[in-house]
Amino acid sequence: MTELLLPAGNLKKLRTALYFGADAVYVGGKDFSLRAFADNFKRDELKEGIEYAHSLGKKVYVTANIFAKNSDLDGAADYFAYLQNIGADAVLISDAGLLALCKQVAPELTIHLSTQANTTNLMAVKFWQSLGVKRVVLARELSLDEIRTIHDAVPDMELEAFVHGAMCVSYSGRCLLSSYFSERSSNRGECVQPCRWEYRLTEMRRDISVDVEQDERGTYFMNSCDLRLLSRLPELAEAGICSFKVEGRMKSEFYVATVATAYRRALDEYIKTGNIENADKYNAILENISHRAYTEAYLDGENTHTVSLEKECLEEKSRYIATVLKVLTTAAGSNVTVEMRNRFKTGDNIIILSPSDTNGKSFTMGEITHCEDGAVTDDAKLVQHIYSFFCPFQLTVGDLLVIENK
Repeated sequence: MTELLLPAGNLKKLRTALYFGADAVYVGGKDFSLRAFADNFKRDELKEGIEYAHSLGKKVYVTANIFAKNSDLDGAADYFAYLQNIGADAVLISDAGLLALCKQVAPELTIHLSTQANTTNLMAVKFWQSLGVKRVVLARELSLDEIRTIHDAVPDMELEAFVHGAMCVSYSGRCLLSSYFSERSSNRGECVQPCRWEYRLTEMRRDISVDVEQDERGTYFMNSCDLRLLSRLPELAEAGICSFKVEGRMKSEFYVATVATAYRRALDEYIKTGNIENADKYNAILENISHRAYTEAYLDGENTHTVSLEKECLEEKSRYIATVLKVLTTAAGSNVTVEMRNRFKTGDNIIILSPSDTNGKSFTMGEITHCEDGAVTDDAKLVQHIYSFFCPFQLTVGDLLVIENK
């Protein structure tokens, strides 16, 4: 089993992730999730998303990975029963009390252990297995050798690992800074990411304070690089990882589509040939999205080069301009209807982002029609308005269109 698991912050992103090649998505409801600031899913949206994924033969896992208080328990019991009723493929839990509650009120609901549980050793995996957990999402701090040792000791436990995305400076995300600085608990889904803030350390000596600076930009000693393990997928698979997880429920559709495009192609190549000869090509795709400097973190053991000294993320190399809503195929190409997301004009070089063979192809934008009033224009500048134009390639509903940033 080799599963590509993508984040979905809302229904639109769920559809995007599945369209671009995810085998499964993980989502959060309005409660009990560690991404409280994402759009997240209302109950009827969860049901709709699960039904849609199942129609494609794909899966939806629902996060309920907060560390619960007594006041959460009644609501959680009702929530677990609802997830079982609508056919969620699994629920991600980190709190031992919520796990026990879930088994009591929703005994048929599959349980995956969240990375927030900090699982770093084989005895912990055996313990969670004894409580009925089907899959463990391992801590990001583990090395390849440590993963392999766990799999060898518990070969019948499904193991999931993060392979891409933002990382928390704290031990598997167990951070208290947000609570101290803003009274918003990271362990209850409200982290304000204080690790990304600029800091100056001050040492007090009698009545003298001394600034301790990394350089003239300040000290970013808690600002982690972003994880990227695309070229290491074969080693992870052979060490026992069955599900490759991408971080980012608060990220954009463009992020989801781009990362899915790269990792889907890499995984397919590995499944077909046993290796990834084109890893450099796929990694180049991942440079198009906004990100911090990439790292392979602790896969090879201790690593002192995981801190990003940059205050801001690297800018996107491509700008997402539209999603394809409708296609009328002709012998010469496609008459395309799109929802505009960022401004584009006649004469622009448009690049296609697609799970099909048209991915990466480009064309020059011609005449543009504003669908609401039928007016012809050379400047699509009305956000989320519907426009149409001709494309010389065969596009598909769900494709994204981008422009290279200059």
